[in-house]
Amino acid sequence: MRRSVTLIPGDGIGQSVTDAACRVLDATGVDLEWDRHLVGAPALERGAESPLPESVLASIREHGLALKGPVATPSGSGFRSVNVALRRELDLFAQVRPCRSRRSTPGLRTADIDVVVVRETTEDLYSGIEYASGEPATRELIAWLTTHGAAVHPDAGISIKPISGSASRRMLDFAFSWARDQGRRRVTIVHKATVMRATDGLFVTTAREVSREHPGIDVDERQVDLTAALLVARPEELDVLVMPNQYGDILSDVAAAMIGGVGLAPGANYGDAVAMFEPAHGTAPRIADRGIANPVATILSGVLLLRHIGEADAADRVERAVDAVLADGERVTYDLRPGRDLSGAATTSEMTDAIIERL
Repeated sequence: MRRSVTLIPGDGIGQSVTDAACRVLDATGVDLEWDRHLVGAPALERGAESPLPESVLASIREHGLALKGPVATPSGSGFRSVNVALRRELDLFAQVRPCRSRRSTPGLRTADIDVVVVRETTEDLYSGIEYASGEPATRELIAWLTTHGAAVHPDAGISIKPISGSASRRMLDFAFSWARDQGRRRVTIVHKATVMRATDGLFVTTAREVSREHPGIDVDERQVDLTAALLVARPEELDVLVMPNQYGDILSDVAAAMIGGVGLAPGANYGDAVAMFEPAHGTAPRIADRGIANPVATILSGVLLLRHIGEADAADRVERAVDAVLADGERVTYDLRPGRDLSGAATTSEMTDAIIERL
């Protein structure tokens, strides 16, 4: 049966890595139809009125599936994050980032890493509730906070961190269900409730309640700073990590670094009716348009898409092909070579060809 998938190339290296992923997924024989759309700066350059056109959201809602490349967010000014807006508009409340070590991957520190980071993606400091320094509303908020005993400098900018029991519960219920379905052994609740009792404390309390509804899975709790240290020192002790939004963004990059870099780390965003798959890495403007970007994270995001639609055999074949090319180590991009040496490295297209040949 043909499945339509919204394709969002993104910008920077997004075009090349999403093209690579589409080529590999098409080579499996699974009947996929790609509905291509632009967002971010490329959309504005083509005359769109918004960096996230309504037609993109309509396409994803219609198909229920999207494969997305990285999308840049202007730093300090310009439009707000398209990545955050997509998750908010589509109510994609849970993000899953698996980080598994792969045989003979240069840069790998530990040979036994199989960690999954699951984060809530609609709340926390990434929810976009901000007050810029010097604005009337900010001064009014600071005055109110000061009268209630808070020590806030008058020239401060303020970001608000909302965490609710309801949003935490649905993500945590998803995470525990996902862990059980994947045969995972343990879920670790990651937090900083010793400092942020009203927000992280609520997250931990909710996690304890939800864990009791999912017997058969071991549960422990760790503070975020100690979890980061454990990821580096003894990652084999960790399995599925669940946490609020910002911690998940940071710790998933730490876990990715432990397996050889974000170029090997896929990601998936889940809602009740829609799933969107994307690599963990950014747009890498320094190497954009040079044809040397690592396509593996986007290809493995495609593997997660295949599993989501019930094409487990095709997903297994792609994953084995990726592992074989990485193990061989000959036709890989520069970031996967010792010393990140460009000499003799494969281009994005050449590495994609090698993976397709392994299929």
